[in-house]
Parts: sequence; C-alpha cells; structure tokens
Amino acid sequence: MANNIQAIRGMHDVLPEQTPLWQYAEKIIRDVLNSYGYSEIRLPIVEKTELFKRSIGEVTDIVEKEMYTFEDRNGDSLTLRPEGTAGCLRACLEHGLLHGQVHRLWYYGPMYRHERPQKGRYRQFIQLGVETYGMSGADIDAELILLMDRLWKKLGIRNKVRLQLNSLGTIAERLVYRENLVNYFQEHLTQLDEDSVRRLHTNPLRILDTKNPAMKEVVANAPELMAYLGADSLRHFKTITTILDDLGIAYDINTRLVRGLDYYSKTVFEWVTDELGSQGTVCAGGRYDGLIEQLGGKPNHAVGFAMGMERLLALMENLDTIKLAKPVDIYMIRVGEAAEQVGLRFAETIRNEIPGLKLQISVDGGSFKSQFKKADKSGADYALILGDDEVSRSEIGVKALRDGQGQQTLSQQDTIAFLQSYWFAR
Repeated sequence: MANNIQAIRGMHDVLPEQTPLWQYAEKIIRDVLNSYGYSEIRLPIVEKTELFKRSIGEVTDIVEKEMYTFEDRNGDSLTLRPEGTAGCLRACLEHGLLHGQVHRLWYYGPMYRHERPQKGRYRQFIQLGVETYGMSGADIDAELILLMDRLWKKLGIRNKVRLQLNSLGTIAERLVYRENLVNYFQEHLTQLDEDSVRRLHTNPLRILDTKNPAMKEVVANAPELMAYLGADSLRHFKTITTILDDLGIAYDINTRLVRGLDYYSKTVFEWVTDELGSQGTVCAGGRYDGLIEQLGGKPNHAVGFAMGMERLLALMENLDTIKLAKPVDIYMIRVGEAAEQVGLRFAETIRNEIPGLKLQISVDGGSFKSQFKKADKSGADYALILGDDEVSRSEIGVKALRDGQGQQTLSQQDTIAFLQSYWFAR
C-alpha cells in the first residue's frame, strides 16, 4: 500500500465545497474597504528575518518560538511572514510612500506561525490586514472601528462580536506605568505562573492579558494604565469614545487590554466573541506610531488592525441569511459526435452573451441517463440537452432540474434569451 503524502500539520486545505463561503466573505470585505477608499497592497510572503526581530522584538514568543526561519542559498536569514504590519511598513518606507503623504492600505493572504494547532489557530492562517499612515487624529482610529462595525453587519455576525477598547498612552507614560507594574508583580511573585515570571522584565504588560484563571485575582488588583495617562492621551481616547457614542457603536473599556509590543501607543482595540472557545479574538488593532522610527523611517503616524479569516468564517458557518453562489448554474448535455462539436461552439456563444453565468459542459461522452446524473450532481438549475435530433433542427432542449417545470425545446437564440432572463432574475 502506497504511503500517501499528507498536508503539513496545521496547514489545511480549503476544499471546493468550502470555497464559496470564503469567496462570499472576501467579496464583502473588498466592497466595504472600497467604500471607505482603501487601496490594496500585495506583499511578499518571505521577508528578511531582521525585519521581524526589529519590529516584533527578539524577546517575544513569535520570534523566539513561532517563526519559520531558514537560510537561503546565499546564507541570508529569511522568514515566512508571521504577520503583515512589518512587511507593509517596510514596503512603504522602501518605496517612499510616507513622505508627506497619507495612505489607507489593505492586504490579504497567508501568515505562518509554528504554534500548537487547534480550532481557530493554525500554522498557516489567512489574515486581512488594514494599515493607515500619516494621520495623527483620533478620527482615523475611530474610522477603522466604524469600518469593522459595517463589515460585521454586512457579514451578518454583528450580534456575535463585541468591541473592547483601551489606551496605552505614550511610550513615556507607559514606561512610568511599567515600573510600577513590575514592582507590584514582584510583590506577588509566588502568584505568577512560569510564563508571567519570564515576561516580568521583558514584557510585563502581557501579564495583564494572561488567560490563566489562577492569576485572575492578582491581575485584577494590578495598577491600571489609565491612571498614568497624560492630558493628550486622555483627550485622544475621549474623542474616539465620543464618536462611537454619537454613532451608536457599543463598546467596553477593558483596562487590561494590551498589545504587548513597545511600539504601540494610545488606542488599542479588539473585537471578541464567546462562540469560539479560547480563540475569542476575531480582530485586533491599534495605533503604532513608534514602529516607523523603529524600522528606520522619520517620525510619523500609523494605526491598523488584523483579522483572522478562519475565525471569521467559523462565526459565519451556520448563518441562514447567506446565499452562496452556485459552482454551476447551467449544465450542457451532449450526446453524439455532431452534438459535441455544435455544443462546444454554442457554449462559447452563451459565455460571450451572458458574462458571469457558470456553464459547465459534459465531457467524455456517456448516455443521456448518465449525463443527467452528472447534471443533477453539479447543482445546476437547468440542463441544456443536445443530441442528434436537436442538432438537425438547430434547437436545444432546456430542462429544469430543481423546480419541476419540466422540459421545453427552444431555438438557439430563444435559449440565449431564456438564459438571460434566468440570469438577471436571480
């Protein structure tokens, strides 16, 4: 028995019966982004490892444990991208897009992290990223939240997600807070788990985001960052909440919400759900003005978010409101040598006359009965029937496969008119 090669653990296939849901969501995402004036940027999957070490930080789980890193034949250290923000900013800096300009950008594609695979968390996962540059005001932070709110509504899952907000203030404000936070946790060292002890002097804010229930009380009593924010940071945050209040966007202020990377400042937000178990974050973002200088650019402003598609689609799987596109609308049956040639030519005429119609033709011959079975299995609404008799009369049989309307015989021109009426009435 042959040893079949299987997919790499945590890197899954999306099968033909699953892709219509992906295509449905992707179209809505593109439509919403276009409606806000965002432009697509397409980025390499492989980047220099140094990019992620400088942006994410060497003392992080992503860089230390999760990146797919390798040496190429020139001896350069390369990495499959674990996230998209660094690559997008690298592209903007490399091509001079940040010189006195503002940009609203989005990208879409696979990211790679060597994590323990589980539902909603994969080693290859598809992510939508949205990044904005050159805008310092709180209204662009709010715009990203409004964009997501509109997207949830269009996708039919607004009732399944809720918004959490926080402010991390400036780097200077956070340094003061960090010192007080470290002092607090050192006084409660015996209550910290192994991960938190490791993070205490490298990334103490991430301790606030722990999922360990045994640490719930010690985290709840920790100092709150909001108390250390200055007037400008508080004003920025207040502007966002005022916009959201005015537009009726519900939110919770979560003072324990952190992004855990030093380049984040002021706004951070997450859209979370209770329907995906431990993988409750569907979308997360925030302002990261500090990263531009960190990657060699001049001081500037940036805010964005990332959304995991697998988690999004898990929320959409059982929605009754979704009408997915059929893989096949019309199936053409051809029996006989003349019918095969005439049918092939007529199929091309139909595709020319009705762009977008999904027409599949029979191949490899077979009886009318066997081809009707294939037509039914295809999911098509109608079968076009072409045999010797139809060829001799320049006609086409049209049979309804779903609603019991029966069969009729039409001229080729009338068949096209019938299919046009069907297509535009959908």
